[in-house]
Amino acid sequence: MEGVQTHGWRTALAGSQMLFVAFGALVLMPLITGMNPSVALFTAGIGTLLFQFTTRRQIPIFLASSFAFIAPIMYSNQTWGLPATLGGLVAAGVMYILLSLIIRWRGPGFIQRLLPPVVVGPVIMVIGLGLASTAVNMAMGKSGDGSQQLVDYNTAILIAAASLATTIVVAVFAKGLFRLVPILAGVLVGYALSWLLGVVDFSQVAESPWLAVPAFVAPEFHMAAILFMIPVAIAPAIEHIGDVLAIGGVTGKNYLEKPGLQNTLLGDGIATSAAAFFGGPPNTTYSEVTGAVMLTRNFNPNVMIWAAVFAIGLAFVDKFGAVLLGMPVPVMGGILCLLFGSIAVVGLNTLVRNQVDLAQARNLCIVSVTLVFGIGGMVIGNDSFSLQGISLCGVVAIVLNLILPKGEDENALPHQ
Repeated sequence: MEGVQTHGWRTALAGSQMLFVAFGALVLMPLITGMNPSVALFTAGIGTLLFQFTTRRQIPIFLASSFAFIAPIMYSNQTWGLPATLGGLVAAGVMYILLSLIIRWRGPGFIQRLLPPVVVGPVIMVIGLGLASTAVNMAMGKSGDGSQQLVDYNTAILIAAASLATTIVVAVFAKGLFRLVPILAGVLVGYALSWLLGVVDFSQVAESPWLAVPAFVAPEFHMAAILFMIPVAIAPAIEHIGDVLAIGGVTGKNYLEKPGLQNTLLGDGIATSAAAFFGGPPNTTYSEVTGAVMLTRNFNPNVMIWAAVFAIGLAFVDKFGAVLLGMPVPVMGGILCLLFGSIAVVGLNTLVRNQVDLAQARNLCIVSVTLVFGIGGMVIGNDSFSLQGISLCGVVAIVLNLILPKGEDENALPHQ
């Protein structure tokens, strides 16, 4: 095995480096959805440890907050409250586990037939494009739904532009490890500029103790929230397959065979349900960490265990959590303008790399209806149960793929 040794201070140092790489995206998701970033750090650590245990420490993967759940969590929080939303996320984790059991029973070909590239691509695109208005509102100093002006418009645009420009410059021009932390660079520059412009209030940081137990929240189980959240799990399951393929391409191993897709999905499901039980966002694999593994050639899964330990430790530093909670909205908005767009590009790239022919009426219908339903905000159902957003898109794309006559090359496993 290439890379650092399986024990010792070098492995611990490499673990802190991996957490550093994943950190920006890790804390943004809970901040956008109203969750506690310290709890998210804790649950990312716990989730990673559970994943590594389930897969017998065979894959260099770190789990953390999934962006696919942002819009559903925001809607569910407004409709049923955070505890009921967490109950729905526990159920979404159980959905992963059921998928893993079906794969164990029927083989991975089941997933290939259920989720071909023509389904995967537009669903991932909707994840990014459906959140575009949220990113723009935050960049203009408004709340995510645009209902409140939280920061003066002119000040907000300046801060958002600085954050976005920094993120782009680091992503394009930086070398080595620094190229993998554009989000963190954007956060630091945006936060510093916000402080200079008097937007940041550090009184909460000063009042916070150095160490404290994170503000855990217990889930409550409401059927409407559960039924709403379960179909959302389709999109992160798609995301998971792509990430496992990507990390396998870096390390030169076929993780779909060993430990097997059934075990990696099981690990994701257990991690997501466990995270929700503590009040944290659902877990997924992280492409930033895949990039870091590619750059460092460090294929040792023990590095991710150290990253998880550091994440759990940081969760108990209350002043650090207070700094994260005080992050100004325009800082997040500027970065999210790029981040959400990049998610949409991943979906587009899935269609391109798998040579999905959109001149075929079947493919055109699936992609078109999925995109319009997702971006347009289509809702199907009533007050007691409804499908909308990512969950509706996933269901519609799968149903159309199953009922419309297939072409010759529809069942290839998607590349990302």
